[in-house]
Amino acid sequence: MDLNLTAKTAVVTGASRGIGLATVRTLTAEGVNVVGAARTITPELKETGAHTIAADLSTAEGVITLMDSALIELGGIDLLVNNVGAGDDVEPLGFLDTDDPRWTRVFDLNLLSAVRTTRAALPSLIERSGSIVNVSSINSRLPAAGPVAYSAAKAALTALGKSLAEEFGPQGVRVNTVSPGVVRTSIWEDPDGFGGKVAAGVGAEHAAFLQRIPEAFGITTGRITEPEEVAALIVFLLSDVAGNITGTDHVIDGGTVKTL
Repeated sequence: MDLNLTAKTAVVTGASRGIGLATVRTLTAEGVNVVGAARTITPELKETGAHTIAADLSTAEGVITLMDSALIELGGIDLLVNNVGAGDDVEPLGFLDTDDPRWTRVFDLNLLSAVRTTRAALPSLIERSGSIVNVSSINSRLPAAGPVAYSAAKAALTALGKSLAEEFGPQGVRVNTVSPGVVRTSIWEDPDGFGGKVAAGVGAEHAAFLQRIPEAFGITTGRITEPEEVAALIVFLLSDVAGNITGTDHVIDGGTVKTL
């Protein structure tokens, strides 16, 4: 299938690893001129050939740094992927253990980064009849399954996508959401990351815990999702092939969510 993305421009946040890195690779393979933004620029991101910008997108200043540089580098923005999220403050904590500073950090990274980046990109996206994909999570549909602040932030991000699609659709901008379940990224695979902390909390060895995730989480396909699979869905939704798809939330979770 020809996605007709050659010569388009794109900004991808959270691009240094996982879903963001896979999205950058997929877009560049389609001939897109990409700016990949992350707090830390990894060797893997550099190897994609994308333009890289180091910025902390949990801050307003970081978003300004990214968007000013991206507009100069690209000349305009056709596609935006708001993927940055999770971060070190996503921990297996209950409501009473989640204080105000943690709530603020989680919302700054998982919601307000997308708000600020989208606000800065919209004039160019409107001019070019562009497309946005926000990367949320099935936690927005299953809030009891994860950290309370993270789930709430992702639910707000999903709602934001609906609002943006309705407001800017008449001006030619499409906005969609992709909500992954468990994906094979460092969030789960790093023994010091969220997955490692969950495993420690239940007294399980990390490697054994990872192997049991499909059964424990009720994943119908029997396996977790690969970053490249999420990237393929994101890039399809960005493309003109999906030209009449907007305001939607696409779950990619191997069948974890059983409800309508």
